[in-house]
Amino acid sequence: MLIDFHTHAFPDTVAPKAMDKLSYVSGGLMPQSEGTVSSLKQEMKKDDVDISVVLSIATSPGQQTNVNNFAKEINDEESIFAFGSVHPDAENVLEELERIKDMGLKGIKFHPEYQKFYVDDEKMKPIYKKISSLGLVTVFHSGYDYGYAPPYHCMPDNLLGALKWFDSPVIAAHWGGIDCATTVIEKLCTKDVWLDLSFGYCMMPKVFAQQIVDKHTPDRLIFASDMPWHRPSWEKQLIETLDISKEDKDKIYYKNAMKLLNIQNR
Repeated sequence: MLIDFHTHAFPDTVAPKAMDKLSYVSGGLMPQSEGTVSSLKQEMKKDDVDISVVLSIATSPGQQTNVNNFAKEINDEESIFAFGSVHPDAENVLEELERIKDMGLKGIKFHPEYQKFYVDDEKMKPIYKKISSLGLVTVFHSGYDYGYAPPYHCMPDNLLGALKWFDSPVIAAHWGGIDCATTVIEKLCTKDVWLDLSFGYCMMPKVFAQQIVDKHTPDRLIFASDMPWHRPSWEKQLIETLDISKEDKDKIYYKNAMKLLNIQNR
């Protein structure tokens, strides 16, 4: 079984424009799907993915309702679990978190660059406390973002500052932070945080990847790709070169994700 914990998809009417814009600002990354749910499912079949977690972002306060309604719509499909999103500056952010929980969504995605906030800003404390009280999983884009200039808003030190306000699972995407491997090894590994392994292929040096696996242990690592920007099959190529037992690979590929999503074998 294979669960991809970090993918993206957009409504059919929005996808073409969104994909063009995101590809442009990232410096010309070539997408591996059309950015729709149907095209995501096609690529899942090609790469033998059983379940994908679709992560959407409310890039402005006014987007919350539509973003989360779309998440609810696609979350009804068996092979897709969709996370919601809230914008830190929305007046009704706490109420929207309750609505996300009531809709049956299992988590929240924040992208601190798109949403323009530092993850350890004091203003986030009541939001994180609310998320924790609802038992939702939180995913942060972590580290650099190729579409933005520094300073970046969720580096390992920032994330450490935010973790003290959480009592529910927190996932730092991209091996704990894009282009942050040495700091992740030094500061995040062994801490109470999950790492998703997206965007590692040809981006994460193997020597650092092995150190993260060894120090943080496979018990806190989750397979992920960042589709449509990377393919699940690419990310598996990196993992398969590492010194990891079959039992531990199963944890990374699906068992840890099943715990976080609270699902049974299908």
